Amino acid sequence: MQCFSLSEHEHIAHLVLNRPEAMNTMHPTFWRELDAVLERLQREGRARALVISSTGKHFSAGMALDTFGGAITMDDQSPEGRAAVFDLLTDMQATFSRLESLRIPVIAAIQGGCIGGAVDMVTACCIRYASSDAFFCIQEINIGMVADVGTLQRLPKLIPLGLVKELAYTGRRLPAHRALSCGLVNDVFDSPEAALEAALQCAREIATKPPVAVWGSKQAIHYARDHSVDDSLRQMGWLQGAIWSNRHVGEAVQAMKARRPAEFPALAPLTRFSDLG
Repeated sequence: MQCFSLSEHEHIAHLVLNRPEAMNTMHPTFWRELDAVLERLQREGRARALVISSTGKHFSAGMALDTFGGAITMDDQSPEGRAAVFDLLTDMQATFSRLESLRIPVIAAIQGGCIGGAVDMVTACCIRYASSDAFFCIQEINIGMVADVGTLQRLPKLIPLGLVKELAYTGRRLPAHRALSCGLVNDVFDSPEAALEAALQCAREIATKPPVAVWGSKQAIHYARDHSVDDSLRQMGWLQGAIWSNRHVGEAVQAMKARRPAEFPALAPLTRFSDLG
């Protein structure tokens, strides 16, 4: 079973959820494949942006409910079983955290329902575009549980706290136009095709910039989100000192003057220490 298709063109990686017949629900294979894709993109360093889109009526209906009690058993009968729930969730959370920590920007193009675990997923992305039929739903409360893979931790950083509470407590749908007005999505388009094209166009623009400067910008933004201004300014000094390049700045200026595309080196491939020797 393949949950995704992945293509790369002109430094843009495009990951497509491709199980529309199952509303692109998430089951163990989904998590394994997503982990593998993100690990590959992280290590290779060729892609300069990642676009995530979907197929069918809905972006994703979230966790496949038949997974619980099947592939995943949540044992609430003993303290040892309940402790294991913590470790299981930590592992699942790490997959979406990979999106957030990926060395390149991640852009989501969302159509139809973005439900439950799909909200966990897109809130870990950098930029979100939506079609006018899109809606967001913290579905977990409707099935008797708390959202637990990132929504309640990331969404308050993106939209007003009162709105997060409304959605989390009621399970109501947040339609695309309201998601735009509160800042959850960057723009809304008439069709899924238009939303995807906007995501790809944004990725193409990012790909023209120095990859290490984009990497540095992502590092600084995420650090500033979670730290004080003073701490973030200090981190910015260390970061800029580490990646400053007269050559990159000179190339960017000369390219603008000559009205030509600038040329910048890719991020360095990563090798695990355990893979050496």
